[in-house]
Amino acid sequence: MGIDLSIDFCKVRCENPFFLSSSVVGSNYEMCAKALKMGWAGVVFKTIGFYIPNEVSPRFDAFEKENTPFIGFKNLEQISDHPLKQNLIWLKKLKEDFPNKVIVASIMGEKEDEWTELAKLVTEAGVDMIECNFSCPQMTSEAMGADVGQNPELVKSYCKAVRKGTNLPIISKMTPNLHNMSIPAIASIEGGANSIAAINTVKSITNIDIDNFIPLPNINGKSSVSGYSGKAVKPIALRFINEIAKNEKLKGIPISGMGGIETYKDAVEFLASGASNLQITTAVMQYGYRIIEDLISGLSLYMEEKGFKKLEDFIGAAVNNVVSADKLDRNYIIYPKFDEDRCIGCGRCYISCFDGGHQAINWISKDRKPVLNRNKCIGCHLCAAVCPINCISSGEILYK
Repeated sequence: MGIDLSIDFCKVRCENPFFLSSSVVGSNYEMCAKALKMGWAGVVFKTIGFYIPNEVSPRFDAFEKENTPFIGFKNLEQISDHPLKQNLIWLKKLKEDFPNKVIVASIMGEKEDEWTELAKLVTEAGVDMIECNFSCPQMTSEAMGADVGQNPELVKSYCKAVRKGTNLPIISKMTPNLHNMSIPAIASIEGGANSIAAINTVKSITNIDIDNFIPLPNINGKSSVSGYSGKAVKPIALRFINEIAKNEKLKGIPISGMGGIETYKDAVEFLASGASNLQITTAVMQYGYRIIEDLISGLSLYMEEKGFKKLEDFIGAAVNNVVSADKLDRNYIIYPKFDEDRCIGCGRCYISCFDGGHQAINWISKDRKPVLNRNKCIGCHLCAAVCPINCISSGEILYK
């Protein structure tokens, strides 16, 4: 028996865990069809509704660091700017042309009857699941998006409204722009949702042009707080997914994870954190649909090396390894270990330890060589974090 990447999500069979998330990367038939042909298991079509936005230009900004041109991404897009009738035609055609793929309709209404009507319409179009967008942070209406997702009562009532219009599985997409995601997540399940999707984008201001003091993107002299995505939000996404996976009131509820997934390693981390379905947008915007080949091959090779036959073998494996800070073992020190043969003598470990640590590294100038002072070292591993070639690893353990 070979490696099996298929998974049942909300009782819907998926050939692999990878879906396009609801966004510009899946906003018409042609785009979604191309992605599905390339190997994506499903698409969450760009959010549709009765509301048609008037979008701004430009609407994107990238966040950079040193030689990395794209670690975070800001966007000002709202829901689909295509007419509802056209979007329904595309959804119907996608399911007809790709019967073995999973087509998810993302919907957003401004009041209960709109949510119910949208649910009916997409169900009639033949989609497999419905995702309720309670989390878009840049909607111009307070009756839509992230403002709704922070209100558990509204989330519950809108889920009830959607349930009135469909018998399909309902995914409730959560906003990270709050302290405790479990509260609206539980409310959505009580309202009739079957699954939780997390996270949507984080409210942000990414850059400010210091010549004219206008935040980016510059839209005729002004900008706005809007959603931040990409690799930089992965730690936030994993935190919220762990929170949902550990909540007793959400036990057994399927999680669709997103937020910074670019590589098979990212995918493994999300799966181990409790997600059984994965959604991706920003990496597709940067690298194209072709990343599905790397995701599938990388995940398959990882599973083969670890002896896993199916995804269920390690989904949630990391959940219980996250504990509160008071439960961490504080009775030992792990000293850093320097690989002298690989060290390039750049001195970054020395500078960071002296200026931001415990002055536990001595610098031999003539040899350009770091030497650990164990009498001062507390095992924080700042040196390992800043080493540009990863030649500092965990070494000897000293028990207190």
